[in-house]
Amino acid sequence: MINSIPPGLIMFLGSFLIPFFPHISRQIYMFVLVFLSASSLFLGDGTHLIINFMDINFIINHSDELSFPFAIVFHIAAILIIIYGSHIKEWREHLAIIGYAGAAIAALHAGDLFTLFLWWEATAFTSVILIFGGKTYRSYKSAVRYILIQVGSGILLLSGAILIFQNNNEVLFQELDVKSTAGLLIFIAFGIKAAFPFLNGWLQDSYPEASEVGTVALSAFTTKLAIYALARSFAGADILIIIGALMTFFPIFFAVIENDLRRVLTYSLNNQLGFMVVAVGIGSELAINGAVAHAFAHILYKGLLFMSMGAVLYRVGTCKASELGGLFKHMPITAICSIVGAISISAFPLFSGFVAKSLIMSSLGYEGLTLIYFMLLFASAGVLHHSGIKIPFFAFFAHESGLKPKEAPLNMIIAMVISAFLCIFIGIFPSLFYQILPYQVNYQPYDFSHVLSQLQLLTSAAFAFICLWHFKIYPPELNSTVLNSDWFYRKMIPGVIKPIIIEINKLNIFTNHFTKNILSSIQKFVLSLLYKNRVFNRETGYDTLIIVQTFGLILFILIVMQFV
Repeated sequence: MINSIPPGLIMFLGSFLIPFFPHISRQIYMFVLVFLSASSLFLGDGTHLIINFMDINFIINHSDELSFPFAIVFHIAAILIIIYGSHIKEWREHLAIIGYAGAAIAALHAGDLFTLFLWWEATAFTSVILIFGGKTYRSYKSAVRYILIQVGSGILLLSGAILIFQNNNEVLFQELDVKSTAGLLIFIAFGIKAAFPFLNGWLQDSYPEASEVGTVALSAFTTKLAIYALARSFAGADILIIIGALMTFFPIFFAVIENDLRRVLTYSLNNQLGFMVVAVGIGSELAINGAVAHAFAHILYKGLLFMSMGAVLYRVGTCKASELGGLFKHMPITAICSIVGAISISAFPLFSGFVAKSLIMSSLGYEGLTLIYFMLLFASAGVLHHSGIKIPFFAFFAHESGLKPKEAPLNMIIAMVISAFLCIFIGIFPSLFYQILPYQVNYQPYDFSHVLSQLQLLTSAAFAFICLWHFKIYPPELNSTVLNSDWFYRKMIPGVIKPIIIEINKLNIFTNHFTKNILSSIQKFVLSLLYKNRVFNRETGYDTLIIVQTFGLILFILIVMQFV
């Protein structure tokens, strides 16, 4: 029976015992939970646990070639986050991290939409704790907005699942039609978590407000779970190609002008998700392999970049580019790891980003999608600008800030070094990496034309940055607030609702005052009649009067009801 327990469930349930462990033994306990969960991955493909409840088959544990690579990288991410966050003494973040990772892993193995919904919401309620972990007024506000949006995504998913169940009497987590009502609801639910255009504001709003450890955890699971869900249910949906292309394109401009480097990375995250969404939209075996490979590699190199910026935040107290610079002398290991992450996300040959992104770009070429290909090519150059160069340059080089922090704590260094090693290992040995992908595709990333074209692109983009910087054309790093789709709930909605609330309060005050005066006048009038006609004398108490009025009101209602 224990073998049939889905990976992740042990982590999720075990997380509730974390408060009862002291700090040192807590770390060991969390590692044990992850390894126990990982041991369930090797049961093989197929359905391992079904629970029938109220005539509904809940497929709790289903594994196949698509869920396997996601499950592997989710477990790796959980281990790295535990190491990175081991300096935290407080148990709440540890509970949230393990519970969050466990819920995401369990969601990968959901075989029906109802089970997926339960884990979908579990990821929302565990991850929001990490945003509260920022312990600032901004983080509290962001956390509230975040949970409302994430719960909204779950409601859409549940609504679509109910419609499917009504029509088919089952809710298998399988291929869906985006043109149906149920399919569209679920598509939007997945799109919210995947940060589709105009549905992405929560990402930039919340992730940078979490703690240095919380942001690393947040970057690993939610959005990649959405990519997995899209690949399972909407692979080959043409609309995803357009959506993904826009996702790669628009964040570039926001990232270039953004001052907060962790927020820059969230825009970059949006951009990288776009590559995955395009690949899912193509839907070929090569493209799906590309989406999965890119998601796997992205968790590692984006996590590494967030780790490096988290270490800077931990030591300096800020991640604003305008306040940083010259930190290489004091945090050399952190800087080198950040450079490895930057090179990986820029898709330099011999690094993980190259062997993953090449699959996607090649699939575009095979499908003859020339316009989309050039859009993604431009986006790749943009990635080099805002993540490949801007992040390490402004944090560790650029100008001398006068800051002299210590190197990152040992636990952070270990997590970053392991992540950097994996980024390089995958890039050097792509054939080993490709073996865990869903489909067997004979593909060689280190083709001469692939390597040459990528080096030409990266060299040109780097030269463009140098020219822009030298001639002072590159946007200056200034303290500012960059708004995109989050403008709607940050500015527009409060701006519209606030005056309405003020007017409603005024009307309410007026109504209360008016009603009070009317009732008082009526009561005085009734009393005067009663006294005048000697029904009551002046000594009659108000208690008696209230009783009479109550009975009179009841009688009046009964008479009216007879006529109605």
